[in-house]
Amino acid sequence: MKLEKTAVEGVFIIEPAVFGDNRGWFCETYSKKKFEELGIFVDFVQDNRSFSAKSGTLRGLHCQTDPMAQAKLVSCTKGKIIDVAVDIREGSPTFKKWVAVELSEENKKMLFIPKGCLHGFLTVSDDVELSYKVDEFYSPENDRSVCWCDPDLGVEWGVENPILSAKDTAAPLLKDSDIRFKF
Repeated sequence: MKLEKTAVEGVFIIEPAVFGDNRGWFCETYSKKKFEELGIFVDFVQDNRSFSAKSGTLRGLHCQTDPMAQAKLVSCTKGKIIDVAVDIREGSPTFKKWVAVELSEENKKMLFIPKGCLHGFLTVSDDVELSYKVDEFYSPENDRSVCWCDPDLGVEWGVENPILSAKDTAAPLLKDSDIRFKF
C-alpha cells in the first residue's frame, strides 16, 4: 500500500497494491497492521455502501458531530466519482481547505478522511457504487450537512445544477450550522 499526503492535514490517498494475471486481479483494501505502519491509527466499526444511478449526483457535504464524529475510508467500486474532503477543524493549518480526488473502479484508490472533515462526492459516471468504512456507528442525532456550494468553503465541483437530495438542498452554510470541531 502507498500513502499520498494531500493539501488537507490528515487526508490521505491510499493506493493498494494490485496483483493481476489472466484470471483478473486481487488487492487488499484494508489491513489494520498496514494502516498503522502508514501512521493511520483507527478502529473501523461499520461498513457502508451507496449507489447513485445518474452522473451528476452530488452527495454532501456531510459529517457527524462529536462525540460520534467519524473518520472514513472511501472507495469507488463501480464507476467514477470526484471525492471531496473539507477541513472544518478550527485551529487546523488547513482550516476550510478542501481536496478533491478522483476515485474509480479502474484506479482503485481510496481516500482516508479524518474526524473533523466534511465529506461529499460527485458522480461522473452512471451507476456508481461506493464502499466506505467508518470508525463510529451512524448516529441520526449527530448527523449534519453543510451546503455543497457554501461560498466560504469554495469547493469547485465542476457542476452547476447537480442532482441533490432534499436534505442536501436544504443544508445550511457552515457559519449557520452548529458544527464545531477543534484541531
